[in-house]
Amino acid sequence: MSDLLAGAVETAAGLAVHGADAVDRSAPASTRDALVNAGVPGKLAAKDPTLWGADAEAEAKIRLGWVDTHLRSRELLPQLAELKAELADLDHVVLAGMGGSSLAPEVIARTLGKQLTVLDTTDPGQVRAALADRLERTVVVVASKSGSTVETDSHRRAYWQAFLDAGMTEAEAGRHFVVVTDPGSPLEATAAEMGAFTVLADPNVGGRYSALTAFGLVPSALAGVEVAELLDEAEALARSLGGDRDNPGLALGAALGSAATMGRDKIALISDGTGIDGLGDWAEQLIAESTGKAGVGILPVVVESPRSPGATGDDVLTVTYGGALSAGAVPGGGADADVAVNGPLGAQFLAWEYATAIAGVVLGIDPFNQPNVTESKENTNRILASGPPAEAPSFTEGAIEVYAPQGAPGDLAGVLRWLVEGAGDDGYVAVMAYLDRFADADAARLRPLLAGAGARPVTFGWGPRFLHSTGQYHKGGPQVGSFLQLTGAVADDLPVPGRPYTFGELQAAQAAGDRQALAERERPLVRLHLTDRSAGVAQLLDAAGASRA
Repeated sequence: MSDLLAGAVETAAGLAVHGADAVDRSAPASTRDALVNAGVPGKLAAKDPTLWGADAEAEAKIRLGWVDTHLRSRELLPQLAELKAELADLDHVVLAGMGGSSLAPEVIARTLGKQLTVLDTTDPGQVRAALADRLERTVVVVASKSGSTVETDSHRRAYWQAFLDAGMTEAEAGRHFVVVTDPGSPLEATAAEMGAFTVLADPNVGGRYSALTAFGLVPSALAGVEVAELLDEAEALARSLGGDRDNPGLALGAALGSAATMGRDKIALISDGTGIDGLGDWAEQLIAESTGKAGVGILPVVVESPRSPGATGDDVLTVTYGGALSAGAVPGGGADADVAVNGPLGAQFLAWEYATAIAGVVLGIDPFNQPNVTESKENTNRILASGPPAEAPSFTEGAIEVYAPQGAPGDLAGVLRWLVEGAGDDGYVAVMAYLDRFADADAARLRPLLAGAGARPVTFGWGPRFLHSTGQYHKGGPQVGSFLQLTGAVADDLPVPGRPYTFGELQAAQAAGDRQALAERERPLVRLHLTDRSAGVAQLLDAAGASRA
């Protein structure tokens, strides 16, 4: 931690970045100096679409609105105030959205202490629990940039049917919906048919960069957040982003890019406990989906605490985040961190977006596309149409069916050990849990257990949520991953109204579709199916502990 305290600090608008300069200067040549000499900070602030090469220029032209969207978002404030007043009797806010449409509002609500139910799953148990919670007082924010996201459409259908089943007329049901989407999307027309309130988002901002657009602000405002303060914080930081010095975004982006080019291409994201809750989950999507393509990328690893396994390693850059530091506070909150980022939430959003775009320049990739995301979606659609593939478990142990490659051990602890050890010296393990992230929350305890067993970075993602996040990195990034998929028996399924499948069938198809996409890359892949979820999770954690022996 002394290195952080002794190193240069980049500060602007209350946002401080400690340690980034030391990371950059450890390279043979300064990445930051090269960026400054090429005029990159000024060009990015001016939304120059040529920064990422000719192949990325067309995409960049329509995706750089995030640089100053905080200014245009002020136009939403009167509409949000009216909407909140109109819906004052609906005090249970449910956000139906995936990826960039849900992660930022969840961070905002958690950090600022507001209640927001985020529905970003196809697990029937989790969907059913949301539908049963204060339905008469619920307003559903249906958020989808494209307007065609299958999970979000399914949530909309389920809530619409639930409102009608509760005795509401269609006009009354329509009042319980607020739709956030891009102008001209199919969802805009659907919202008009429903009689729902509609808020149009900035069309020149991609989903994972949309924290300060209508996607981030509408559900947050309805939950009671004073969203103008977030815009104020971002605007204050924006004044520094065209400069060569006193530019925290540039310092952070140069450090991320420089570290990755030197082999430290995993970034451990750790909250330092100073008041920003869950930013790592949002940054995970931003970094993974933006950089993980063409065989390169930066893998974000969200770590539970500064002392949890998986935060360090020769190929890991350890970064802490949090709110503004009080006088005398130690950057990093006790973690052995390389970089510490502290400051207000609105500034954090803009700084990380800017830094990720800068890292894209350094890595030579397009940070605005997601070329591999559609693979699992297309597989899912085929499976829904033709039925799931026939599979037989390699063996069954207690409440867990094990589907493992030929040559894997014949016991659960051994399979886990085999998978972790197979990550090698530069790989990682990804745990992908197609379960209920509340009822089956203990499954997340698997991440630190496996990280401690293998001394390799281990990520944990809830499916299908992670498909809109690290799923791009899994398929487009460096092919060094080992994959552990968790699925669970469905005791009480739920139909998707107007569709020929249930939520359970959709969830199973999404898991199978992703397995197909990963299998094509011939990476180690194990599926564990919990025939009894509660017993299976407990058994799995015991086996993971045993795998450390």
